[in-house]
Amino acid sequence: MTELEPTSRRSRLVGDLFRREGAKGVAVALLSTAVVLFAIGWLVVHSKNWPAVKDSFFNAQEFRDSFPDIAQKFVRNIEYFLIAEVFIVVFALLLAVVRSLPGAVFFPIRVMAIVYTDVFRGLPLILIIYLLAFGVPSLDLPGVPHSAVFWALVGLVLGYSAYVAEVYRAGILSVHPSQVAAARSLGLSRWQALRFVVIPQAVRRVVPPLLNDFIGLQKDTALVGFVVAVPEAFKEASIIQNSDFNFTPLLAAALLFLIITIPMTRLVDWLLVRQGARRQAGTLL
Repeated sequence: MTELEPTSRRSRLVGDLFRREGAKGVAVALLSTAVVLFAIGWLVVHSKNWPAVKDSFFNAQEFRDSFPDIAQKFVRNIEYFLIAEVFIVVFALLLAVVRSLPGAVFFPIRVMAIVYTDVFRGLPLILIIYLLAFGVPSLDLPGVPHSAVFWALVGLVLGYSAYVAEVYRAGILSVHPSQVAAARSLGLSRWQALRFVVIPQAVRRVVPPLLNDFIGLQKDTALVGFVVAVPEAFKEASIIQNSDFNFTPLLAAALLFLIITIPMTRLVDWLLVRQGARRQAGTLL
C-alpha cells in the first residue's frame, strides 16, 4: 500500500493540474471571444450607415408583427422535414446495402446504385427540385400526382438519399469482415449476417454524421417554398419583406431555423464525444 500511495497522489496532482490548465484555457478562450465580438459590434454600431441598417434589418416592431405569421408557416418546414427524413432513412439504407452486395450476380444493380449516387450528388439540390416540381406535373401522366409540392419533396428525398447512402456505406465498410465470418460460422446466411450483425453496428456508428445530414435537410426545406411558391417560413418572410420593404422578417425566419438546428448540432457533438469515449474504453479493455 505504501508503494501505491505516492503513485495515487501523483495521479491526483496531475489530474488537478490538467483541470486547472483546462479551466484557464476555457477562460482565456471566452475572454478573447468576448473581446473580438465586442470589437466587431462596436465597429458595426459606429459605422456611418448603421441607423439605416438597423431600421431595415433589426426593426423591433416589424419583428413583433411578422414573427407570429412566420412561426405559423414554419410548421410546414417541420412537416416537410419529418416526411422526407422517413423516406431518406429507408431508401438510403437500401442503396447502401445494394452497393455492398458482393458477387458478379449483383454487379448490374451495384452499377445502377453507383450511377444514382454519382448523378444526384453531382446535381444542385435546387435544380433537382425545379426539374421534378415543374417537369413531372407537366407530363400529365395518368395516375401520377400533379402536386408540385409532392415532387419537390421527392426531389429532397432523391437528393439527400444519395448523400446519406454514402454515410451508411461507410458504416457498413467499417464493420470488420471477421464479424461476418463469425456470423456465417454460427449458421447465419449472408442476408441474416447483414441484417443482424453488420447493419445494426453500421447504423450505430454513423448516427452523428446522419444527424449532420438531417440538419442540412431541415434548412433545405426552405427550397420547397422558394421553388414552388408554397408559403413556408422563408417564403412567408419574403412575402412580408416585399410588402413592407423591410428585411427584418427574414431574420425572424432565420431565428426559427436556428432554434431547431443549434440543439441538433449540440446533440451531434455530444454523440461524437460519447462515441469517442466508448471506443477509447474498448481500446483500453
